[in-house]
Amino acid sequence: MSDLPILAEPREGVPPVVSSPESLRRTCQALADGRDPVAIDTERAHGFRYSPRACLIQLRRDGSGTHLVDPLALGGAAGLKPLAEALAETQWILHAATQDMPCLAMDGLRPDDLFDTELAGRLLNLPRVGLGPMVEHYCGVTLLKEHSASDWSRRPLPHNWLAYAALDVELLIDLREKIRNDLLEAGKEQWARQEFAHLVKVAADLPSEEPRVDPKRWRKISHIGDIRSRAGLQLAHDLWLARENLACDLDIAPGRLLRDEVLVAAARRCDRTVNVEVETILAIKGFHRGQAKGYRHTWAEAINHARGVTPKKYPPLREPSSGIPHPRSWERHHPEAAARWAAVRPAVNEVAADRDVPPENLCTPAWLRQFAWQPPDDCSAEGIDVFLADIGARPWQREILASLLSEVMATL
Repeated sequence: MSDLPILAEPREGVPPVVSSPESLRRTCQALADGRDPVAIDTERAHGFRYSPRACLIQLRRDGSGTHLVDPLALGGAAGLKPLAEALAETQWILHAATQDMPCLAMDGLRPDDLFDTELAGRLLNLPRVGLGPMVEHYCGVTLLKEHSASDWSRRPLPHNWLAYAALDVELLIDLREKIRNDLLEAGKEQWARQEFAHLVKVAADLPSEEPRVDPKRWRKISHIGDIRSRAGLQLAHDLWLARENLACDLDIAPGRLLRDEVLVAAARRCDRTVNVEVETILAIKGFHRGQAKGYRHTWAEAINHARGVTPKKYPPLREPSSGIPHPRSWERHHPEAAARWAAVRPAVNEVAADRDVPPENLCTPAWLRQFAWQPPDDCSAEGIDVFLADIGARPWQREILASLLSEVMATL
């Protein structure tokens, strides 16, 4: 625990929750009458709800104060249209924008301009870029994070939760100013501008609707590698799909219905066939505990479906590989790519250290793998610049990388 003073209450107190069209109208007018950027944060019910929607939106603007908006009570995007209009053509200050932008987009809120304090901290190569550590570093106070994993879909929200939420935007405006000064001093302000402009483009393409069940995600089951048979994988797949569809319909986090460890335990009861008795599977304790016990019929249907699948249609033990293989396999099977990887990776790490920026922010691992795996035919600086532009690199990154990679390729 830091010895710095703890910021426990917003300076103007905890504002009332904006949960009606009339109170939203007043909030929008206050925000429109404010000045300079708007600090924005969201609270979600990750781990409690299937939906990734925002359960609370916090906003703060100089001359306007802090506002806590309840998007659930206001009906989502349709009800929040006045807020979208009030925020148009303003700069948003977000911390870790990629975490908040998807749920804001679902409520019809997309930035025209933004400043991401976390990303700015990464460009400055700060050792810790969470909101708490950055507030400590720049503002000299401690923010408590005890409610970050709470169920923000519950109503009414407790007063201390609302105070916590308001504090998340309390210092973002001050934080932006101090970080911006450091960016200017380090000669990285233009880097940041380009990164933020890229995020605005990303936000413009985010979907407005809630994501549905992705049937390909079943291979993400925790400890799926413990399942030793294709029959077991078939059962795990069918139970996973039943759980996901049910969780989506009920808006409950899947793990609160049935934990992954139960799916794996059920799958491991199978050997060469899934013709294990339904009751034998359902006897596993996870099926008759908590919320799972109320959906016995759902689990039984999934088990019976798996029992009806012919062995030829069972999933393979290992997911078929697609895309670029991991570099650790290149030396044996793709020696030329391995040689390129062994040359370009340390070169990028070295120049990143010289520029005092994390290597992954200068050149993402995916970009570097793609380059080493299949470089462009034209490996001049100009040719590599085109390659980098095509895969999404920003001008500041291309300016540093194009000549460097060209020089490295000339040595191979």
